[in-house]
Amino acid sequence: MAARKTKTRAKAKSKPGQGRVARKTKETDIAVALAIGGTACRVETGLPFFDHMLAQLSRHGGLALDVSAHGDLEVDAHHTVEDVGIALGEALREALGDKAGLARYGHAVVPLDEALVEAVIDLSGRPHLTFNAKLPSGKKFIGGYDVDLTQDFLQAFCNHARVCLHVNVRYGRNLHHLVEATFKAVARALRAATAREGTALASTKGVL
Repeated sequence: MAARKTKTRAKAKSKPGQGRVARKTKETDIAVALAIGGTACRVETGLPFFDHMLAQLSRHGGLALDVSAHGDLEVDAHHTVEDVGIALGEALREALGDKAGLARYGHAVVPLDEALVEAVIDLSGRPHLTFNAKLPSGKKFIGGYDVDLTQDFLQAFCNHARVCLHVNVRYGRNLHHLVEATFKAVARALRAATAREGTALASTKGVL
């Protein structure tokens, strides 16, 4: 399959702790603004359940988030969800800067009724995702959102944020609970990793 053509619009230099990305392809048109330590959240992707998940990422991750996405939802939701992951990852990478003073590592275990999900993150500069999830058979859609897109979103996010993320869906029955607990666990782990612990860089190499 031919590679998608991507156009990145010119953008003003962001302040420390903030990132802005505008990304347009023949399939999607996405703008993301992110600020570490903020609280405001506005998300519009055309996928209500995905909007709900991004709101969890904002609230529990301690991130001000503004996402506007227009995609070819008449095809399916894949391009929109994946491209939001790309743009969000790029915005986070910009906001992290040189990562001096950040905790670097974060870990969270989040319950949602019968579901339990663990997430561990490292702001390592090396993109990696391990996603261990045995989802219940049967229904795979929540509204217009295919639950399998959760892994695709996280993979795109990790690749472009250049972070290492391990997600273990320990158990659960309800797909809504499982996906929401996943987003919340990733958010809480990210919040811990971006916490300030002084001014030093958390690496003996001197760079992340």
